[in-house]
Amino acid sequence: MIERYTRPEMGRIWTLENKYRKWLDVEIAVCEVMAEDGKIPAEDLQAIKTKAGFHVERIAEIEQETQHDVIAFLTNVAEHVGPAARHIHEGLTSSDVLDTSMGMLLNEAGALLLSDMDALLGVLKRRAFEWKDTVMIGRSHGIHAEPITFGLKFALWYAEMQRNRERLVHATDSVRTGKISGAVGTYANVHPSVEKRVCRKLGIKPASISSQVVQRDRHAEFFTTLAIIGSTIEKIAVEIRHLQRTEVREAEEFFAEGQKGSSAMPHKRNPVASENLSGLARILRGNALAAMENVALWHERDISHSSVERIIGPDSTILLDYMLARLTRVLDRLTVYPENMRRNLELTGGLFFSQQAMLELTRRGLSREEAYRLVQRNAMKVWNEGGHLREVLKKDPEVMAHFSEGEIDELFYLGYHLKHIDTIFNNVFEGSWQE
Repeated sequence: MIERYTRPEMGRIWTLENKYRKWLDVEIAVCEVMAEDGKIPAEDLQAIKTKAGFHVERIAEIEQETQHDVIAFLTNVAEHVGPAARHIHEGLTSSDVLDTSMGMLLNEAGALLLSDMDALLGVLKRRAFEWKDTVMIGRSHGIHAEPITFGLKFALWYAEMQRNRERLVHATDSVRTGKISGAVGTYANVHPSVEKRVCRKLGIKPASISSQVVQRDRHAEFFTTLAIIGSTIEKIAVEIRHLQRTEVREAEEFFAEGQKGSSAMPHKRNPVASENLSGLARILRGNALAAMENVALWHERDISHSSVERIIGPDSTILLDYMLARLTRVLDRLTVYPENMRRNLELTGGLFFSQQAMLELTRRGLSREEAYRLVQRNAMKVWNEGGHLREVLKKDPEVMAHFSEGEIDELFYLGYHLKHIDTIFNNVFEGSWQE
């Protein structure tokens, strides 16, 4: 299922081939800088750049003996390069390569996720304007409250996803960090200038200070951001699930010809994609917690974080790539039923006008408490006995002591609730809705 929505580019980021390629990019960049400083002869640098390579299967074979992946990698590279390989990894520690390349990998993944978010934002905006004036009941606690429009839901989701995009830009920039500072971060065997120049070559930022590792608060921020985005996806998915309930049926996931909803009940049309997204958001949050657990390492480092990141790095980025693509498809094809929205709007006999009646009574001299009592008394009668609040209010002498029948009718004007929709859209889309 994931393959249907996940771009192959995201999966390729996390292949062993790409990981080792990034390792080699780091090692060669260091050699280039060292050669610029006269530490590596030009002919040796040429041999390194010309011959350096690796074979994934050979690295795995060597690692069976060494039980160390970076040493296995370096051994295999040396088999390709020959004598000039003595300059490779000079003055470095494994984490110089691992953490710098991880910053490069997460930067690549972040760029793909940002492109996913742009696609989703486009759909959210289009459908927000499509349903901007489609009136429906707003709900609080699952109970009818006051009218909104369906477009407002999309505008709300757009604004939140836009904030998430800003978070991801910042988090990706933070984790796009490398270090070439040696065993405990003191630059004892490699000059600090090497780190700056290497990172510049690789398109990432040097850490201002590191221990043996780039500090994991950066990674915790990145994976927590992915979890926040997942939580917004779940928020939208839960809303769709509620709107698709049989008793509501104001919107539902597209149901294709030939699609089946249940092995037992042929009539079923279930919000399976939204339920899927709700569940997957839990994995992103769990992985974010694991990333936060990685922040506290022993002294200058241990490797308890490493095993975690080998899982959450590919899993979280591939998963969010899938979730964003699937949600985009769900919203793009969402089936909407305005007639059911209108039916549900009228279900409670005008009770959603209760606040207007209460406020107008206070404007005519009643205390808020007294106005509330009068309107609630009549609203509860509608709840229990049916009818329409407008007509019930007209039969209450205490209420009619303050209104004429015409004035009561004026309180039940639907446009009262919708007069600032354009202003809200202008706030969210910064005027672009008028273009």
